[in-house]
Amino acid sequence: MTIEKNLAHVRSPLRIAILECDTPLDRTRAKYGGYGGLFKVLLHTAADALNQPDVISAKKGMDITVWDAVTAQAYPDIEHVDAILLTGSRHSSFENDSWIIKLVDFVANVLAQDRVRTIGVCFGHQIVGRAMGAKVGRSDIGWETSVMPVELSAKGKELFKQPELSINQMHRDIVYGFPEGVEELGYSPRCRNQGMYISKRLITVQGHPEFNTEIMTELLVVRHAQGIFDDAVYKESMLRAGNQHDGVSVAQGFLRFLLED
Repeated sequence: MTIEKNLAHVRSPLRIAILECDTPLDRTRAKYGGYGGLFKVLLHTAADALNQPDVISAKKGMDITVWDAVTAQAYPDIEHVDAILLTGSRHSSFENDSWIIKLVDFVANVLAQDRVRTIGVCFGHQIVGRAMGAKVGRSDIGWETSVMPVELSAKGKELFKQPELSINQMHRDIVYGFPEGVEELGYSPRCRNQGMYISKRLITVQGHPEFNTEIMTELLVVRHAQGIFDDAVYKESMLRAGNQHDGVSVAQGFLRFLLED
């Protein structure tokens, strides 16, 4: 079935508000300007990969805005957007900093209505879980880093059109269990909740579909120099940093979710 059959409910362009929850490292920031710019590239690439240019593409069908949720603590009027996308962050989703509390409250309000849809990535995935009442916190297992496999549920396979995923990971915080009403999208040995879904309401992933080899390498080098990763974790992670990953397929799943009726 093509996407066109699902478009009766969708205004054009699709208005997507990216909530930036952190600032990238120097090289990534210089290239993309911020996580908002990075996600624009990903969504444009995914839209073109859907091969339905009359419906959605890099040049048609999306109006993407970027909002600073950390410093400016600026948010869109939800009457003027169709979806929000929460980015990743070096910050901990379970902390009670004022900007994190404000973000959780905003997401809870979005989830309480039935028109604006929610996408969460890594930290954003965890914030969605927290806004729904789930426990978020440090994993007892520790870090999950670099390109890793994720086993998909039936719904995950349906949305991402793949039997399993390879996706960049950079986290040691997790959502414990699944909030009431969500469908599980996937799991890995180091993280049981790799994604959540409710039709027409939310989709989240613990991994980073927006990351590439260059971004992952910069993160690993910096965090190793800072002593966050020991030599063993750093070397093992670097071996996988250049592996093939399915970030564009995940982003295509995001767009299918936004366009579903």
